[in-house]
Amino acid sequence: MTWHPLRSADDDFFRTAPARTSKVLETDVSAETLWAALSADDAVVSWGPGVTKTRWVGPRPYGVGTVREVTVGGVATVREKFYRWDENERMTFAVVESSRPGIRRFAEDYVVEPTPTGSRLTWTVAVEVAKGAGPTAPLVRGLLSLAVGSMVGGLGKKLERG
Repeated sequence: MTWHPLRSADDDFFRTAPARTSKVLETDVSAETLWAALSADDAVVSWGPGVTKTRWVGPRPYGVGTVREVTVGGVATVREKFYRWDENERMTFAVVESSRPGIRRFAEDYVVEPTPTGSRLTWTVAVEVAKGAGPTAPLVRGLLSLAVGSMVGGLGKKLERG
């Protein structure tokens, strides 16, 4: 597999990216249970429509520097490197490589908060597509919103099932 490096992304990218979206999931499970779903061996693949494989690179416990590979539709794989890992509270990563060209920068941020009735996840995604790679920022924003909404919905259903 040929890997295409992406430009680095940090917290500032969540404010400046041409395409970004944020979705909130309110759930009746504890923050610890929500965190466990986000950091499980089958995280994303067990509740993310279109995600066909997830592989954590390296042993537990996961933390800053952990790498995860996620394959979408069996055709594109990204390597995510976590630069923030606050157990049961927040994790943030930037994609460092992709098996397909076209993405310039990509990052995700998961914030988990306890609530009086369970917990809340705020999931933020930021993307910059390479110039000439295809869709324009408004189209990418729309697709991104739909995709992240679908992922959040899938996670919510998984948590309801237990």
